[in-house]
Amino acid sequence: MIAIVDGELCIGCGQCEELCPEVFEIDGERAHVITDEVPEEAMDSCYEAVESCPVDAIILEEDE
Repeated sequence: MIAIVDGELCIGCGQCEELCPEVFEIDGERAHVITDEVPEEAMDSCYEAVESCPVDAIILEEDE
């Protein structure tokens, strides 16, 4: 599974980084993904970050 942050939507609130620092990091004013694939042990917190994003800027996709 991979995470994607839409930089156009992201407001940099930091919720994703707080919930799942293994996958997300705030860089300047926006969040970005710091791993190629969501680690298995971070899946629950990654889903929580997706659900908690106030502007729905994060999506999860199956990796190919």
